[in-house]
This record gives sequence, C-alpha cells and structure tokens, in this order.
Amino acid sequence: MSEAGAAGQATPALAGVRVLDIATFIAAPFAATVMADFGADVIKIEVPGEGDPLRSFGTPVDDGDTLVWLSEARNKRYVTLDLRTPEGADIFLRLVAQADVVMENFRPGTLERWGLGYERLAAVNPKLVLLRVSAYGQTGPFREKPGFARVAHGFGGLSHLAGMADGPPVVPGSTSLADYISGLWGLNGVLMALRVAERTGRGQVVDIGLYESVFRLLDELAPAYARFGEVRGRMGADVPHVVPHGHWRTQDGKWVALACSSDKIFERLARLMQRPDLVRPDQYQRGEQRLAGREVINGLIADWVGALPLDDVLARCDAAGVPCGHIMDIADIFDHPQYAARGNLQTVQDARAGEVVVPAAMPRLSATPAQLHHLGGALGEHTAQVLGELLGIGPEELTLLAGKGVV
Repeated sequence: MSEAGAAGQATPALAGVRVLDIATFIAAPFAATVMADFGADVIKIEVPGEGDPLRSFGTPVDDGDTLVWLSEARNKRYVTLDLRTPEGADIFLRLVAQADVVMENFRPGTLERWGLGYERLAAVNPKLVLLRVSAYGQTGPFREKPGFARVAHGFGGLSHLAGMADGPPVVPGSTSLADYISGLWGLNGVLMALRVAERTGRGQVVDIGLYESVFRLLDELAPAYARFGEVRGRMGADVPHVVPHGHWRTQDGKWVALACSSDKIFERLARLMQRPDLVRPDQYQRGEQRLAGREVINGLIADWVGALPLDDVLARCDAAGVPCGHIMDIADIFDHPQYAARGNLQTVQDARAGEVVVPAAMPRLSATPAQLHHLGGALGEHTAQVLGELLGIGPEELTLLAGKGVV
C-alpha cells in the first residue's frame, strides 16, 4: 500500500531528501534531476551573474536559456551563491547542515582550495553524502586533467568500437552519453550511500570518473584481452559473437535492427525467408557455423529485407517471432503509438518558454511515480525563498549579500 501524501496522492519516493547541486553541465546535475523527478528537494546553486554553462548549451529559446537546460535542469530550486567568497562559503555550510547530499563535478581539489572539502562538510554534517564526478576520478596520475564526455568515450574504450571496420572511430550515439551514464552511476552510488547513512549515521564520498562509466559497460573486453590478448575492433552494425545481429535497409529506404541471438530464432528467420536449407546441420544451424559464414548470411538477409517495405518486414518478423525493430529518428518517435501509450513524451506549458516537449522521467514506479512540476528555471529564481526558508536570511541581508556579489 502506498503512503498517502497531503493531497491524497502517494508521497514521492525521495520526499524528505535534500540535495545541494553545485555542479555544472550534465553528469552530476543529471543525477540531481532524476532525484528531483522523484520528489527530492534539489537546490541548484549557481555562480551569480553566470549560472551553469548548460544554460547556453544547445538550442536557445526566447527566455534566454536553452532547450537542454529546460529539460535537464527541471524540478529544482535555483539559488545564486558564490562559494569562492567567505560569506558564500559560510552560507553554503549552513545549507550543508540541513542537506543529505551535495553533488559536484569540479576538477579534483577545487572544493579543497575553497576550504569546502569533504572533511569540512562532514564536520558540519556527518551523514552527508558527497557525489564527485570528474573526468578521471579523484585519484591517479590523470586526476587533474580536464575532460568531457567525448574524451571519456575515447579513454574508456567505447569510441574505438564505434564505426565501420575500415573507417575512423565515430561518436557513439550522443556526444554527452558518458555524462548521462555517469549521472546514473552517480545516482546509484548516492542512493546506496544514503541507505548506509540511515543505518550508521555516517555519510561518504561517491567518486565517479567519466571514463569509468563507459568502460564498465564494455561486456567481455577486459577478460578477453587478459586471457587471449584479443583487441576487438570496429564492426559497424555487427557484433562479435552473434550472427545475424545487425542493421538492414528496406525496399522503401528505411532501416531495421534484426537480432537472432539463438539457434532457434535463426531457424525461425530462415523459414520466414523460405530458406530452410540454411539450418541444415552442415550449413548454419549452429552459432559457430553462422559466425564463420557471417558475410554470406548478412548478404542473404540484406537481399530479403531489401525486397520488402518496412511495414512488411516488421509484420512478418513479428508473426514469426523474430526480434526486429524500426531504426527510428525523432520524427518517427513522435508518431509512434508505443511512445504515446507509455507517455514517454511529456508536454509542459512553461511560464517562460511556452509549450515544451521533454522526455518523461525514468524509471517508472507503480506506487510513487515521478512528477514533473516545472522545467529548468531562471538564474537565482528561488534565492530569496530558499535562504529565507532554511537560514532565516531576510530581504535586507539579502540585499547586502547581493551588493557584495555573494548571491
């Protein structure tokens, strides 16, 4: 049974958790956004007059920010505070005393130079969890090197795998993929650390390197190299251990992804293609036979798919139990009934930007679902509210602090 909130709705999953988001750009702030989607009180702290660079990253809109900011900085409260000033650091420590989590992604050593390292924060709040996201992590010879997601994709081994076999490495999907993945790893760490803090009364540091976030997802690359010296190269749409498993173009110029991850599924495909001879014991019945015959099999599938329009390929594969899907662009996604049925696209009327469509929150919880209250807000929009509510700072003191550039 779900816990009832004040308005008769389920109390949000992370209600009562307060997060201070002092990070910039995407990785750590994305972890904070997911927590905000599920009810955490996330206070976004930005440099007065400057703000998070994410505000100017992406497609600008009339309110002066960007669509990326509106989508990825949603559901937070926006406060300006210069932590580099003595007054700003003092106010921050007072906020830390009332928080559960701090999220940052400066270069290692930055908080320490400001006198705000974890030891100082923990002295104020022993239960505090500190998420630290950086290019290479808090330790090691590269700890102070700068880096962004594109660099992390390369250093983490992912870019080497992306592209055609005879071509250069390419962007593996989004240029910000490592940022989003690091945000999710960071979120996992924060939630586990909060659980420990509940049991023990002690917080801890969650240390994430952007490159580590992608490296951890590279299946058997590490054990295969350690045992056999195997260095996997680029394979285009193919994968090393399963055939057929790739992308094919239809008669009407669309693309499908088709995957036969077992002998039984390949048998279904062969019969669907009216080629039962392909699954004779002396042909391609077993996976190792198909690996050896990769080019032949891929060519046969290319001919079969290429002779049919997209809808026919999908319908026939569905009927035969062969996993196959349309490789969709964003226009296809907006038109697809599955996205509509799941509510994956959420339309919001924003006070500053008007109507904006954003991806709905993930994951989907049955009893305490995410709620989208507002999109990314204006710089310093809630400074007076937050500092007044939590610290008792009134209008006169706020005016003095603003005059000094502290807020």
